[in-house]
Parts: sequence; C-alpha cells; structure tokens
Amino acid sequence: MHPLAKFIRSIPNFPKQGILFRDITTLLQDPAAFRQACDILVDRYKNAGIQKVAGVESRGFIFGAVIALRLNAGFVPIRKRGKLPAKVIRQEYQLEYGTDSIEMHEDAILPGEGVLVHDDLLATGGTMSAACKLVERLGGRILGISFLIELTFLHGRKKLGRNDVFSIIQYPSEELEG
Repeated sequence: MHPLAKFIRSIPNFPKQGILFRDITTLLQDPAAFRQACDILVDRYKNAGIQKVAGVESRGFIFGAVIALRLNAGFVPIRKRGKLPAKVIRQEYQLEYGTDSIEMHEDAILPGEGVLVHDDLLATGGTMSAACKLVERLGGRILGISFLIELTFLHGRKKLGRNDVFSIIQYPSEELEG
C-alpha cells in the first residue's frame, strides 16, 4: 500500500449500509500529504503533452485544477446535469439502478488537444468512462486517466479500454486496514 494511504479515512456504512467510504478530506487537510499527491500526479504527466485537464465533479476538481495549473494546461470541469451555464454536451452512464449523466461545455476542448482526465476515485468506472466519451466527442486525445484512489476489486479499469490509467493508492478489497 502506498504511504499516502495512511491519510485516507475509511468510514463504514457511508453513504449507505455495506459501503466502506474512502474519505480524501483527511489527506487534503495535511499540506505535506496533499502536496505529495499532487507532485506524484504532476510528475507522471509533465512530459505527456497535456493541454487540458478535465476534472470530474466534484472531488476531481480539487486535484484536477492543481494539476492543470502546474502543467500549464487549461482546466475543464465535467459536471452533473444542469450545473454548467453555457451550451453543453451530455453523456449518460449506467448506475446500479438506473442512469445518470454528466456534462461538459461544448467548446471546452478543441479537436486534437491532449487531455488528462482526473477524478479522486475509480470504483466501477462508469462515471470516468462517460467523462472520456465526452472528451472524445469533442475530438480530444486522451493522454491519461488519473485517480488518487482505485478500488481494484471493482475492476473499473475494464471500462476504460486501452487508455493509460494511473492511480496512487489501490485498495484490493472493501475491508478496513490494520
């Protein structure tokens, strides 16, 4: 397990019974841990030709904006339906029971731009797969997909195709550590 895992708080039965929530707010509260996580992500992509970083609502905004700034790239928010003010494109994705959708401004990415797509956590991969489809619909080239945390036991990478997927902390099971 990566040393930064000690900064992640695990909360049983949140947001509902049977879920073990991995809370990143405790990492964000520690300046050294937050900086180290950002440094790892920036170092991985500093020579990748990233022109835009697309961050998925809402915790993906935290790291995504920092990464974009440090890579001298633009930042693109990918939001829940109805939250963006200008003309958008929308992508639906499957939930356990039903569907949801995310949106991005239709002028956020230019054809051919190199894009890093970031979110805080990879679980089943549905939201990130939808985010990647939005980027690709605008002609963006996905140069990487990054996460702070990956729940490897949910096999979310399978939904992300042949893209380069990177996560700092991997949890191989839904069990509490220690």
